[in-house]
Amino acid sequence: MLLVRKTFVSIEEIRTPSTGEDAGPALRKVAACAVVTNPLAGQGFVADLSSIVNASGEIGTSLGVMASQALGSPVESYGKGGLVGTAGEQEHINAALTSVFGNAFREVIGGGKAWITSATKLAGPGTVIDVPLAYKDEIWVRSHYDAMEVRVPEAPLPNEMVIIAAVANRGRINARVGGMTASEAKENQK
Repeated sequence: MLLVRKTFVSIEEIRTPSTGEDAGPALRKVAACAVVTNPLAGQGFVADLSSIVNASGEIGTSLGVMASQALGSPVESYGKGGLVGTAGEQEHINAALTSVFGNAFREVIGGGKAWITSATKLAGPGTVIDVPLAYKDEIWVRSHYDAMEVRVPEAPLPNEMVIIAAVANRGRINARVGGMTASEAKENQK
């Protein structure tokens, strides 16, 4: 079981690009975070990480609900990330973000066919992490390659992990590097 100490939701909304022109609907990004106790902290090398993997589905569901509610519109992009406190190891937070977590997250946000991009690292309280985002149904849609900067106050403590689910309502503002479009990806899936 992953005991939740606190949750944290961060919302970023970009209404106008730095270049100033009108760019259509605002880009809204949301990161829902759970600060949980790391059951393997301080134990040294532990080969079996299934206690974290198996417990992560419940966290994936709750973070997916929080993120999609805060987004307030259909999810187009998603990503995941995490921080592990210094009494743990990076593999602990990776165990919290496997397909058990990802499948639960996908289910509550309206599905997703593409693998979920991720980033993790060993960290102290207040560490910043850039959580990558990509189009939820096709990884090759370049317009949706993005990231959300996330920092949770007072976390992770040495014996904790911060598990992060991130979503966005659209691709980057003024994306124009070519490649497959979201509408082409939808058409290819029919």
